[in-house]
Formats: sequence, structure tokens, C-alpha cells
Amino acid sequence: MVRKRLLLLLKPFDAYPSHELAAVSSSNNRKVLRFLYDRMLVHRNAINFCRNILMKKAVNSRVVFRSDLSQPIHDVDLVITIGGDGTLLQASHLMNDSIPVLGVNSDPTRPDEVEKFSEEFDATRSTGYLCAATADNFEQMLDDILENRSEPSELARIAVNLNSKPISTSALNDVLLAHPCPSRASRFSFRIVQNGEPSSSLLHSRSSGLRVSTAAGSTAAMLSAGGFEMPILSKELQYMRGVPIY
Repeated sequence: MVRKRLLLLLKPFDAYPSHELAAVSSSNNRKVLRFLYDRMLVHRNAINFCRNILMKKAVNSRVVFRSDLSQPIHDVDLVITIGGDGTLLQASHLMNDSIPVLGVNSDPTRPDEVEKFSEEFDATRSTGYLCAATADNFEQMLDDILENRSEPSELARIAVNLNSKPISTSALNDVLLAHPCPSRASRFSFRIVQNGEPSSSLLHSRSSGLRVSTAAGSTAAMLSAGGFEMPILSKELQYMRGVPIY
């Protein structure tokens, strides 16, 4: 397939002006601000690097910051997100399964940096679990896609009906069913249905909510809550009831 029309979706810049670093009295705070400022620079450099690569290719690319994107994505052959998993997930909310997406992790975590500052602050950068590329291998991955040497992987998403009406957005990560106020209890009943047939009895719960995740979402909030990581291409779902409230 020929892919000529590309959409470049960017995570916005976080503003940490360098001149403010000198005004911070605490040494530790200066380190944190310097770290955040460096993250912004790394992200900006990754964007510029990827845009320069695209200028050398026989493609037409359009650039949009994710904060400016609110309408469904169409009339493109490939979406490239530059940021982290959040940017890719936002793109997935506005596109159907006919458009592939390439996630570029613009600011990968550096293990040596995490260890160096472990006693001072959390120096974790972007996990980028869903991102297949970084600036280091972006051109090679792009060439493989444009020259049809690479096929996209198909990840499962969750379709949701609300009051028997389908919601237009399918969830790539997970769905949380809960009271709008996190401190309030949610009372609900549910059962598992497979191939149109019930495979469990009706389960009743009064808790902080119900989370259902895809394989792609199994490494995010689900894993933090005590779930397990699933193979990324699995079509199975995982669910977990929240904290019981009596």
C-alpha cells in the first residue's frame, strides 16, 4: 500500500524557562527544574529531528499538536505520534482501524539517570510502552512502513454501549466504570458474556468501580492495581473490581 498522506500528532511543549532556574533557592528544586527543562529540550529536539526526516521523504505531512485535535482523523494514510503513550492514545480515540499509527517515544527513560537521582526525586521519563520507535530508529521504521517491508500489528480495543447505545470511541487502553466522584461508592451488577452467551452468573458489587482493560492497557492502571501483564497482541480482556465498600 502506498502511504503518502501523513499526520504528525505532537505532544505540546511543557514550559520551563531556563532563566527561572537561577531564581530557585533550593538546590534540590533546581535539580528538578533542570530535569524538567531537559525533558522539554529532548522532546523538542525529537520533533525537529523527525520533521527533518519527513522532509526528505516523498510524502505530504501535516503537523498538529494534540491539544488542538478534536475532530475525527481521516484522509490520511499514516498517523505518527511524537510524545509518549498518552499522545498515541489520544490519536486512537479519533481514528478507526483503517489508519495505522506509529508511536515515537520522544523522551525515553534513562535507567542510569533514574538510579542517580533515586534518593532525590523520580527521574522516570516516558515509558512509551505502545510506541514502536524512538528518534534513534525513526527513519528506519518509517522507511520500512513506506516501502511495505513492515506490517502493522492489530491491537484489541473495547467497544462500549451506554444505555444500549454505542459510544463512538473505542478504548485502546481500558474502561473505568465508576461514580464521577472518586470517593463515592459505585453499585453495579455485571456478568461475562462470550460469543453472545452468558459464561458467568450475575455478579453484584458495591465498590470504587469496575475496570476493564485490553492487552495494551494491561501494563497501565490495571497493572498498578494488582492485575497482570498480557501479551500485547492478545484479544482477551481483563477486569478488576475496585475497593469493596460495605
